[in-house]
Amino acid sequence: MGTTVRGAVLLVAVVLLCALGHGGAQRYEAIYSFGDSISDTGNLCVGGCPAWLTTGQSPYGETFFKRPTGRCSDGRVIIDFLAEHFGLPLLPASKAGGDFKKGANMAIIGATTMDFDFFKSIGLSDKIWNNGPLNTQIQWFRQLLPSACGKDCKRHLSKSLFVVGEFGGNDYNAALFSGRTMADVRGYVPQVVSHIVRGLETMIRLGAIDVVVPGVLPIGCFPIYITLYGTSNGADYDGDGCLKSYNDLSSHHNSLLRRSLANLQRTYPHTRIMYADFYSQVIHMIRAPQNFGLKYGLKVCCGAGGQGKYNYNNKARCGMSGASACSDPQNYLIWDGIHLTEAAYRSIANGWLKGPYATPRILH
Repeated sequence: MGTTVRGAVLLVAVVLLCALGHGGAQRYEAIYSFGDSISDTGNLCVGGCPAWLTTGQSPYGETFFKRPTGRCSDGRVIIDFLAEHFGLPLLPASKAGGDFKKGANMAIIGATTMDFDFFKSIGLSDKIWNNGPLNTQIQWFRQLLPSACGKDCKRHLSKSLFVVGEFGGNDYNAALFSGRTMADVRGYVPQVVSHIVRGLETMIRLGAIDVVVPGVLPIGCFPIYITLYGTSNGADYDGDGCLKSYNDLSSHHNSLLRRSLANLQRTYPHTRIMYADFYSQVIHMIRAPQNFGLKYGLKVCCGAGGQGKYNYNNKARCGMSGASACSDPQNYLIWDGIHLTEAAYRSIANGWLKGPYATPRILH
């Protein structure tokens, strides 16, 4: 066989091996998830959902699980679709105990990035029900490590996928819903972002290599915000009907986070830090829902049907009396005014796995 032919055969073999190693055959031993209500799969509902928790009532969970599971959606959330893609079981809530060898979910509804002391220091301690901030979730993770990987944790974690976030949404909610000015809240962003990065460093030092870090959502597009903070001044809105100053806050957080992740990547060159762009995808879904297999952008599926422009009434939210769910949640982006539908989460998971909404995308 001539040198050129041999070289060509070798090249084809290498390409095939790469395709097998990184394409459809990409595998993780486990997935470990951290976050808030966007990714909680039942931590707040271990032993039964508390009666006051509207997201623990029907019709939450109706599409897939046929009952409320503590997920803030009509069905599965992003982390469920990531687990399914990699052939892993749906992540058990870490507080439920059990076998964590294939992953665990530390995310919990209401989680903030910052600890209670931060909110105390800015005079918001009475406004926060801080249920498992980032540092606490990292403690939960450390506690389950011996049962997940015994004495071989470095190796196990290097072959696991970490999804850290989104974090930040509830930190800003606590301040905004308490009447703090937008200038005040923007002032907290650097502290929130640096706290996220410190948490990521802890995980990297424990052995994490593949880490997905989502930015925050465009909160100015969510019916809860548009209803509570709507104005009669057209200049306050962008062309999508979203509140500009609230989306500017989200953009500010995300640009600072991206810059910090780029620095972190330089500090730990052996890691693969993936920024998941929640913001851009949700904006694109609002502008052209049909491109994502949906029909409705800003309309709420589960809420006060027919009320206002968005089917949303803050006093009759999904799970409360006076609210009901639409019959076709698969056509909606927004489930309850602040969380998304299973159909939207499936689409977002795909955008992170295959691109273009993760940099770099999860599948390499």
